Amino acid sequence: RCQRWVENCRRADLEDKTPDQLNKHYRLCAKHFETSMICRSSPYRTVLRDNAVPTIFDLTSHLNNPHSRHRKRIKELSEDEIRTLKQQKIDDAFERKQATQESNENNEQNTVSEEGGEEQEEKTVPLTLEERENKDYLKSLFEILILMGKQNIPLDGHNADELPEGIFTSDNFQALLEYRINGGDEVLRKRFEMTAVNLEYCSKTQQKQMLEICENCIREETLREVRDSHFFSIVTDEVVDIAGEEHLPVLVRFVDESHNLREEFIGFLPYEADPEILAVKFHATITEKWGLNMEYCRGQAYIVSSGFASKMKVVATRLLEKYPQAVYTLCSSCALNVWLAKSVPVVGVSIALGTIEEVCCLFNQSPQLLVELDNTISALFQDNNEKGNELKKICRSQWTGRHDTFEVLVDLLQALVLCLDAVSSDFSVRWNNFIVGRAFVLSSALTDFDFIVTIVIMKNVLSFTRAFGKNLQGQTSDVFFAAGSLTAVLHSLNEVMENIEVYHEFWFEEATNLATKLDVQIKLPGKFLRAQQGNFDPDMTSENYYKEILSVPTVEHIIQELKDIFSEQHLKALKCLSLVPSVMGQLKFNTSEEHHADMFKNDLPNPDTLSAELHCWRIKWKHRGKDIELPATIYEALHLPDIKFFPNVYALLKVLCLLPVMKVENEKYGIGRKRLKAYLKNTLTGQRSSNLALLNINIDIKHDLDLMVDTYIKLYP
Repeated sequence: RCQRWVENCRRADLEDKTPDQLNKHYRLCAKHFETSMICRSSPYRTVLRDNAVPTIFDLTSHLNNPHSRHRKRIKELSEDEIRTLKQQKIDDAFERKQATQESNENNEQNTVSEEGGEEQEEKTVPLTLEERENKDYLKSLFEILILMGKQNIPLDGHNADELPEGIFTSDNFQALLEYRINGGDEVLRKRFEMTAVNLEYCSKTQQKQMLEICENCIREETLREVRDSHFFSIVTDEVVDIAGEEHLPVLVRFVDESHNLREEFIGFLPYEADPEILAVKFHATITEKWGLNMEYCRGQAYIVSSGFASKMKVVATRLLEKYPQAVYTLCSSCALNVWLAKSVPVVGVSIALGTIEEVCCLFNQSPQLLVELDNTISALFQDNNEKGNELKKICRSQWTGRHDTFEVLVDLLQALVLCLDAVSSDFSVRWNNFIVGRAFVLSSALTDFDFIVTIVIMKNVLSFTRAFGKNLQGQTSDVFFAAGSLTAVLHSLNEVMENIEVYHEFWFEEATNLATKLDVQIKLPGKFLRAQQGNFDPDMTSENYYKEILSVPTVEHIIQELKDIFSEQHLKALKCLSLVPSVMGQLKFNTSEEHHADMFKNDLPNPDTLSAELHCWRIKWKHRGKDIELPATIYEALHLPDIKFFPNVYALLKVLCLLPVMKVENEKYGIGRKRLKAYLKNTLTGQRSSNLALLNINIDIKHDLDLMVDTYIKLYP
């Protein structure tokens, strides 16, 4: 950027200067920048945007002024000289302030107008020595808090219960503060040099206040970009435990000024058990606290844990009632079959999903255990090495998030049970007590007939949606054609529902065969028999019980969920993906996006010219040169050099890629979710903080210390 500034200024004499020298010793007047290059988002500071370049120059005026030909050169000052000049300016300002204090007081009394005392425009008043020292002190505290957030250092150090009575030890914040004092921070040293060593330098209340300001300032940087781009989508992740309380992580999707689709983490929302209260608080937080206009929301998606799906569906429904344009969709980071399984309102399915996660977690914790599982798989699949090697590879991945999770589990079940049995019955020192204990518990869970029936039925029911769901996470063309195949998927599931007796009979037979292979007794669940209390119906067989309690409600629920999640609006939006040139090419350029784009009419800059513009867009790609490839994604289309010549197409593509079902093409712009997962994985539940989490996850967002200090002084004078 320095090089571009020098070139635009036509200063050949500065071309050999380093960026460091240019920043330190040379200045450029604000009048050389367009007003759009100047950012006035903060009431306290006026700064240039990151991409600001000077463009306004009058390169001829000096020809009429002979005196200006002899330009003065700025003397390059040493660090000591710069420091001396700065201190001299500050001291001069302070002296002027003291000298004119009485005069200023008189002027303040005369600022009230005759009509009723309207305040006159504030004038910048030099800070007193005390105010200046206080701001420097607060800035040091904020710097420590930001460091702790970015490095994921918890505020508290030792637990008070761990220490002998009468022993005082600093928490992490105070320890860093002391370290900074010892490192030569004069501002902090002056503040605390007479303070007792066992006294807190900064109270918990003050730390909390400052952390909230840090969090709000960092979040505001992202939200400002969201507001600038107008349209956005809201995505939530699974409910998490933050210091003993349940919270909902919230992410926002938007297209930035460089045409990149981004998904950024913007904070945690306290979770409410009552879905109606949760819906109200969710809406209030987004609109009132975070200042986003939901009229511009074009999509919403919720990744949920088992048991939370129905509550989040209420939230989605309430938002849709107020904002019909906020289309309820699946999230691209979650496989359709996993999402459907987590939403099934059957307790047995939730228990099975929890067991699967625990098994996967145990094997991932111990490389030695994975080797043992590999050996077991090799022994079982001696006649089919290809299948065995594929299963070994799957075991070393996060297989619980796959489209075919239940199919993989059914194939692996015997190997898992044999491996866990071997570990739990091994009394040598090879395995620690934790692994032996967990192996015994999980082996018992996997060999429960209720679990076996559940995973077999889920495998078979979800086989009808597996290919459909996989296409939704594929390329743009796959997503487009998947939207057209939904009718066939629903037709197949309805046919299953009409003939559930026949289908269930086959599914149950498969489950009994698997149970027999594992020497598991085929029986009704004990909890069901206990609930009957002697009123047991002798005609109630295991097959009939699981049909009524599992197969029927699961198929009914999946049919309804597919209809809800793929609403008419959602399908219309997906059919607009034929705007992407590669999809257009596969359709032989015989497309009709205008019939589906009417739902976005109010989002277009020139809706009246849409039809003509779409015709030009098709002609452009139909008659392209032989060496020109068709852009295959929305990301590629948005980055075309001439995309701005098609303003309606540009607007449509921007809104379409906001739909949560569309994946973030460039991985570096979807890193917010990965950092969220990393923070939760690397931080103990009791040490998690919603404030510090935001600082840690958004580590690359710029922070304005002066703004934080001024905000703190304003809020807590």
